[in-house]
Amino acid sequence: MKYRIRATAALTIVAGLLLSACAGGSAASSGDVVTLNIVGYAVPEAANKAIAAEWNKTPAGKGVKFQTSYGASGDQSRAVVAGLKADYVHFSVSSDVTRLVDAGLVDQSWAGGSNKGIVSSSVVVLAVRKGNPKNIKGWDDLIKPGIGIVTPNPASSGAARWNALAAWGHIAANGGTDAQATEYLTKLFANVVSLPNSGRDATTAFLGGTGDVLLAYENETILARQSGEELDWVLPDTTILIENPGAVLKNANPKAKEWLDFVLSKDGQRQFALKGFRPIIEGVDTTGVKGAIDESSPFPAPKKLLTVTKDFESWKALSKKFFDEKEGIVVKIIAASGKAK
Repeated sequence: MKYRIRATAALTIVAGLLLSACAGGSAASSGDVVTLNIVGYAVPEAANKAIAAEWNKTPAGKGVKFQTSYGASGDQSRAVVAGLKADYVHFSVSSDVTRLVDAGLVDQSWAGGSNKGIVSSSVVVLAVRKGNPKNIKGWDDLIKPGIGIVTPNPASSGAARWNALAAWGHIAANGGTDAQATEYLTKLFANVVSLPNSGRDATTAFLGGTGDVLLAYENETILARQSGEELDWVLPDTTILIENPGAVLKNANPKAKEWLDFVLSKDGQRQFALKGFRPIIEGVDTTGVKGAIDESSPFPAPKKLLTVTKDFESWKALSKKFFDEKEGIVVKIIAASGKAK
């Protein structure tokens, strides 16, 4: 398959990296050479690699090396708490950074800047087979009989949580009650045929032939087409702004802060755009985004764009409501469906 993944179990990552030599705190230094440890969710690996290549061309980034680990966002966050070395983390959801704050690994002020801790963004789309043979036009089509859906498992994946929130918002943000939104999600998960560990695993399963529709980040679909895969996607009328956080750890090498500054610059955000992410700042060049459905307008505006703050109060509030291990609405729906691992 052209579209490759590297999603490693958290404990395996911890074991492997604890065996590697990383002296002098979190970042390893040898003479003038600095190695920064980046730990992230699976999806932005290609973008971060491109950003690193650009940063290495600058005086600040010259000679800096990287040791990276990518996997499901929740698993990666727990792995860092368990001892996985990190100077900089790039997760799918803010609650995975909060876990590190609670563990004393990230400063409480990590989200205090103008970007509120966010380094990359996207939206939830409905990926379909080339030519859209099932004629999927929006959320309502996903609960029809015979539609097989692929979406990752919210127990491990941040992407899965964004997908569930977007689906909930299709009802709740358009005049529906919580009861009606719960009924919709129940029908949607009844059509789920695969709950992979991460957003990247879900993409791989779909591209391998599983299901009719993939709930996905827009950037994942663009990257898949850049990698030679054949698929299309639908931007639903109602979707959610995916906001991915990045943070520097307390014991990080000082170079990690310079890395974050570059990530947030126009040059860094340009590299995100080229890999299908929507820039988080104004004035970024978004031309030439290969793989977009319309390269002249790669990031069309949804009719209704939900946000966590506007439509779900906060990550703390929504995590309890939807994803609490015992009482979360989404967790209970998946458990009742019998499809959770």
